[in-house]
Amino acid sequence: MRTHAKARFIRQSPYKVRRVLDLVRGLPVGEARVILEHTNRRAADVILKCLDSAVANAEHNLALDADELFVAEAYADEGPTLKRWRPRARGRATKIRKRTSHITIVVADEEENE
Repeated sequence: MRTHAKARFIRQSPYKVRRVLDLVRGLPVGEARVILEHTNRRAADVILKCLDSAVANAEHNLALDADELFVAEAYADEGPTLKRWRPRARGRATKIRKRTSHITIVVADEEENE
């Protein structure tokens, strides 16, 4: 059985978030938590919170044991981009794109892995 959690409109680019998600994809939840707690990246805190939410959903909604769960899928999609302007020389302006991410984490029990 599978369940998921989403963190939307995270103010960090999907490229940077995907680098952290690649570390935990396919791992048991316990291992993934340890890796995220010791990863020195800003995205790790948000991903850890989303992982905890997915595990809580599995425990509460599907009555699954947290020790038997693993990270089945983890991906970051691009959210809306905030467009800002920066003044430049000779009266010009340059566009600044502040990117956002939608993070999705899917956890499943060990039986589905086999």
